[in-house]
Amino acid sequence: MKQMTLHYKPVLPKRPFPIVIMGAGGIVKDAHLPAYRQAGFPVAALMDCEAGRARALALEYKVKKVFCTVAEAVANAPKEAIFDVALPACMFAQTLRQLPDGAHVLIQKPMGETLLQAREILEICRQKNLHAAVNCQLRYAPFVVAARQIINSGAIGKLTDLEMRLTCQTPWYLFPFLYELPRVEILYHSVHYMDLIRSFLGEAAGIQALTLPHPNSPRLISARLRSLDTNQEWLVPRRNSPELTSTRSTIIMEYKSGVRATITANHNHYFGARHQESYLKWEGTKGAIWARLGLLMNYPKGVGDAFEYCVREEAANPNGKQWRSKVRGIPKHLLARWPACNGTRKAAMRPCQLPSRMSSTRWNALKPLSRQRTRRNLPANFKLK
Repeated sequence: MKQMTLHYKPVLPKRPFPIVIMGAGGIVKDAHLPAYRQAGFPVAALMDCEAGRARALALEYKVKKVFCTVAEAVANAPKEAIFDVALPACMFAQTLRQLPDGAHVLIQKPMGETLLQAREILEICRQKNLHAAVNCQLRYAPFVVAARQIINSGAIGKLTDLEMRLTCQTPWYLFPFLYELPRVEILYHSVHYMDLIRSFLGEAAGIQALTLPHPNSPRLISARLRSLDTNQEWLVPRRNSPELTSTRSTIIMEYKSGVRATITANHNHYFGARHQESYLKWEGTKGAIWARLGLLMNYPKGVGDAFEYCVREEAANPNGKQWRSKVRGIPKHLLARWPACNGTRKAAMRPCQLPSRMSSTRWNALKPLSRQRTRRNLPANFKLK
């Protein structure tokens, strides 16, 4: 089997646009700001109601302007700014209403925490003619781009299996706002994998899912709530706060083509790194592809990504020699760039050219989740037909 030439590096825009980030939480600190800095994209301003946190990040990443309200950030935004809205999903609607008509917006996932919120977000984007997309960006990762190239070439034959498996210890304390939510794992994590599967296989004919809490999930003593615009803060006692509502999920996506598509996520593996795993696997009639998502292991530092593929040769048994390594140990600057360059490239495109428009992939990805029937601490199985 000959080694393939794979094109997985992101295409950078010819002209970068200034970025205004709404929110200065963990995902901005660990992902967005490093990505923009390594890609050379200018961040014009940071907005967060926690002024101290925003100033600290601004100092570290040499961002010149810091604001405490959305109104201030919008009023002082440079021309042609891209608004990166990295806030809890319940704040999306009130934030989008304050953006300029026709603005370019990259919204953190999920597209709302309920179907009602998703409809409201979609309607606001339509009314204000916002060029918006939700940041379910795994489909643009370098190892996914490489896998898609191999599959489209026909090298591994007809696709028969697509599997995502995660067994790790996730530091939920980096995202304290999640503790107050009725649903966590699927909406705020596995939605990435559902969107990825849909990018390969299209809309599922049915979905079965089970999502559960874990007794060892950390608890909150109190929660601070603060208005984005009035800066008013409340301290809500939570002496008997329950654990995170869901940190383990199993999802089966049904396809009439007969492809098996599964997602298994366990964020509560507290037993060391030896048996932790985080991988995507595609299997076909002639070969297979395996990719490790290293960032999720020892998050946020990660352990490095890996990518291997095998094309079975006639009259030969697959073995280690037939598995070819490529895109192994992707440099961090490349991994960081793909969400950033995808968002910035969108600003230079007409709305009809967007690779993942708000009204298509992100909207449809949330619809099945709205059918989930929940009981306290133990959501029941749900099925969409």
